[in-house]
Amino acid sequence: MEIAIMIEGQHGLTWERWQRVAQAVEDLGFAGLYRSDHYTNANPPDMESLELWVSLTWLASHTKRIEFGPLVSPVSFRHPTMTARMAAAVDDLSGGRLILGLGAGWQVREHTNYGWDLLDVAPRFARFTEGLEVITQLLNSDTPVDFVGEYYRLQEGILLPRPQRPGGPPILIGGNGPQLTLPLVAKYASEWNGVYIPPATFAERSGQLDVLLMANGRSPQSVRRSLMTGLIFGATTADVEAKLAPRNITAADARARGVAVGTPNELVAQL
Repeated sequence: MEIAIMIEGQHGLTWERWQRVAQAVEDLGFAGLYRSDHYTNANPPDMESLELWVSLTWLASHTKRIEFGPLVSPVSFRHPTMTARMAAAVDDLSGGRLILGLGAGWQVREHTNYGWDLLDVAPRFARFTEGLEVITQLLNSDTPVDFVGEYYRLQEGILLPRPQRPGGPPILIGGNGPQLTLPLVAKYASEWNGVYIPPATFAERSGQLDVLLMANGRSPQSVRRSLMTGLIFGATTADVEAKLAPRNITAADARARGVAVGTPNELVAQL
């Protein structure tokens, strides 16, 4: 098991904080550092939110060991051709350590604030599917690509310079939905990231993904599995209870939602 750190970039991320977190993650032996891609919080107040790809470019050139990437970047924010170009360049700069986390988008407020079309669920996932197809083709094809979709088009599009890693950075898709998300993981992704689900649900979804992968002619071992979850910890049980009290939940309630809760020894046992 590997443990990485994920932070919410819209919760007051500045250059000073980003640099300090990156150094700590690199020095303390964590496997990676990931961050969200949001303009704002889902609800006020708004806080500092360092731009995703600028921050990842800095990370690529100022760390040497850790994996890193967006967890996840909505296709609604950027044209997929630009995402593919930036991802390939940042991955090359890092020596092949970027994990390209992609999503359909979900937060209504930031899309309204900045004029991005979120779309209803069905067209949103149709756009996401096209975005994944465009990014995958550009990263993988050494010859010009044509693509005609409802949302995106390519005519003799090619990504140059070619990614140093064959196929470019691996794609991660996050989410728990068995009907919409997991089929996209089975077709396009090298990693599935479950989001705030308890171990039993994670195992169930992972089994469903195995079936979908085999139906797509892929081995279940070809897709890495990971879980994004919260962490509530304290040196003593009293410390933990003090942190739970403002949330009006018990440790058992939090664990049922997939959150790791407890003292250091309890966290080790849960993991």
